Amino acid sequence: MKVNGLIETFPKELKLLIAAFVVVLSVGFYTGLLFVNETASTDPDGIEQQYLGNEHDEEAEVMKFKKTEQAMLTLVHGHILSMSIIFFLVGLILVTTRLNYKFKMFLLIEPFISVVLTFGGLYLLWSGMLWVKYIVMISGFFMTLCYTLAVIIILKQLVSSSIKTKSAI
Repeated sequence: MKVNGLIETFPKELKLLIAAFVVVLSVGFYTGLLFVNETASTDPDGIEQQYLGNEHDEEAEVMKFKKTEQAMLTLVHGHILSMSIIFFLVGLILVTTRLNYKFKMFLLIEPFISVVLTFGGLYLLWSGMLWVKYIVMISGFFMTLCYTLAVIIILKQLVSSSIKTKSAI
């Protein structure tokens, strides 16, 4: 079954449903990134302080304490489950777009690797492997980049295929 470019043939109702889903999902995704930015965990030291605390720094603006194991397991569990569902659903839609096969495969698989590296890495960081904070930062960047590219591609092809359909009528 050929699925490359199938999105162009979807009925208007399905295209609207997909567009609405992707837009609302993106609001949630990027709101989460705003939260990460607010917690100062977008750089290696900020990531470390968010999970290991900064109570030893007397000049810290906001006092943070090391997360408990229960808090870390809850964070890792919830994020790995929810992010895998998000990337699976976005991936199902992305499969139907017209795109270079190797690039499409990268956008489909890489986010799952990044989810494990990012959230598994946070647990390893919390466990004392401080160098993992760099992997968490890099994998988080790639996860966000892949999500953003996938959404742009999906929305662009939904809109452009709808415009082509209208001009053909």
